[in-house]
Amino acid sequence: MVVAIILIIAALSIPNLVRSRLAANEASGVGSLRSISSATVVYSSTYANGFPPTLGVAGGPTGATTPTCDQALLIDSILSGGGGSAVNSQKSGYTFNYFAITPILNKPVGCGSAGSNAFVINAIPVTPGRTGQRTFCTDESGIIRADNTGAAIPTTTATCSALPSLQ
Repeated sequence: MVVAIILIIAALSIPNLVRSRLAANEASGVGSLRSISSATVVYSSTYANGFPPTLGVAGGPTGATTPTCDQALLIDSILSGGGGSAVNSQKSGYTFNYFAITPILNKPVGCGSAGSNAFVINAIPVTPGRTGQRTFCTDESGIIRADNTGAAIPTTTATCSALPSLQ
């Protein structure tokens, strides 16, 4: 009898646990997009190299201690994909992809790569339905947008801005 009651309670609570995990992953994904977006603006104003050419440049390798235009140390090494030329990373059930659009013509002296005039970052569930339901994106406007179907994977400013913004 006790075992039956425990099984009934478990059957009722497991779906709620899955939904709460999805919600937590999505909230973390949106927070990570905000962090990356803020870091790109700080990078642009600090290094006069446009927006970072990669996620790796916005962050930097683990253990780096001196910020430069090639390792700005503005986001953690997990979000920056370990530094360098990394353009994607994974955190809390989401994959983050960074697309630098329209490279600037004249990079500053000392910078290894030219930054860009625009960017798009998308956040895609690693396993749709299990780690997240929705796909998110943002661009240089800083507005977080979502595709509630989880299908759209924006790679340009136009495809990102066509999605509804989060309220």
